[in-house]
Amino acid sequence: MPKPAAKATTKRVDVALSTKVSDAAVKKATGRDWAAWVARLNEAGAADLTHKQIAAHLSENEKVDPWWAQMVTVGFEQAMGRRAKHEKPDGFSVSGSKTIAAPVEKAFAAFATARGRGRWLDADLGVRKATPSKSVRITWNSGTGVRGEAGTSVEVNLYEKPAGKDGLPKCSVQVQHNKLPDAKAAEAVKAWWKERLGVLKSELEA
Repeated sequence: MPKPAAKATTKRVDVALSTKVSDAAVKKATGRDWAAWVARLNEAGAADLTHKQIAAHLSENEKVDPWWAQMVTVGFEQAMGRRAKHEKPDGFSVSGSKTIAAPVEKAFAAFATARGRGRWLDADLGVRKATPSKSVRITWNSGTGVRGEAGTSVEVNLYEKPAGKDGLPKCSVQVQHNKLPDAKAAEAVKAWWKERLGVLKSELEA
């Protein structure tokens, strides 16, 4: 498939940055910055693929972590003008992450158990699936105060990180809230999770 004109590609790369995921972050996680991904996916004919097909291509052929495959796919679709900011095929989706100086097991319990959530997350939710120290899948009913949040879903992915210079364990917590009704709700929920993850960090590091 022919490559898009250079002028169009440059303009579209700027749109891709509306994901608020920096070039440095995406390059560190995937090996390429936004400009490189937009160019590479265009070369692969991704402009003619569905969201699901692009994400699968990134996971299977580019060996990108599934969570980042979704992020890169959304960024590419925004770059191509397919989607509004935060928009995905099944609604609007926002994400947040936090590095915490605590064992990954503690972070897992903070999401997967009622006792753990009671220390920092006042929400009505149901845990659909929990893989110890790796991930939690949640059906969300209420907690953010945003209209239309009932029936949305939350994906939590947890990663153990190398210990800090002080020898203490570290982990990364990544949260993605899906199926939100509109852009306004998405922005509000993103801000809400940013605040909550800050509280979680303080709680686990205390």
